[in-house]
Amino acid sequence: MGFGSGIPGLLARRAAGLGPRLRRRSAQRRLFQAVTVGCALALAPSAWLWFAAGDRVGTVATAPEAPVAVVFGAGLFDGLPSPYLAHRLDAAVELYERHKVRAILVTGDNGRVSYDETDAMRRYLVEHGVPEVRVVGDYAGFDTWDSCTRARRIFGVDRAVLVSQDFHVRRALALCEAAGIESYAVGVPEVRDATWLYGGFREIPGAGKAALNAWLRPDPVFLGPREPGIPQALADAGAAQTRADLPR
Repeated sequence: MGFGSGIPGLLARRAAGLGPRLRRRSAQRRLFQAVTVGCALALAPSAWLWFAAGDRVGTVATAPEAPVAVVFGAGLFDGLPSPYLAHRLDAAVELYERHKVRAILVTGDNGRVSYDETDAMRRYLVEHGVPEVRVVGDYAGFDTWDSCTRARRIFGVDRAVLVSQDFHVRRALALCEAAGIESYAVGVPEVRDATWLYGGFREIPGAGKAALNAWLRPDPVFLGPREPGIPQALADAGAAQTRADLPR
């Protein structure tokens, strides 16, 4: 059926074309709303990490004293700590030298015989002046939650300074707090290069996983019996302090 001519026909043709345009605009509006909601949901865990951290993220200089520093693994190059991991370990050495911590727990991946982050971290610290008895290794720190919950449940850590890169420490802080460890985080600064950007982008899905872990609090991949390493390291530190306080 035609619309006829003249003004009535013109109005009818415009009205006929208005319906599809309105439907397209409505679909575009729903798509925009869906994308907005999706982005908000994706970024909500990251916002939670930032707000939850409060003022408990800083530097070696601002870190309070604590019994233990917890250093998270960050990969090896030819069996040696990667640059990012070496920077974390350097911060831990500085914490120890400033007498802000008395023992260091290094937690990394030793899921296969050919790859051992933990021993590489221990060797690095000992070579840089930390007494071997003060360095304790967790060989089943396969991710941040496993490292935090094992630090509490296996090694008995209840207060610690956490050491990692600045883009990761808030997630570590939230998870260790959820695991029952009173924590302060030292964010090791890095050059804002491609590696840093990649690490930062990884934190977006990582924050979502952290929120689930903090809520559900699952067991780590490996649990096992309690380990005496941290109590022994702290006992050695106490004995050393007693000897230092004795009159000569």
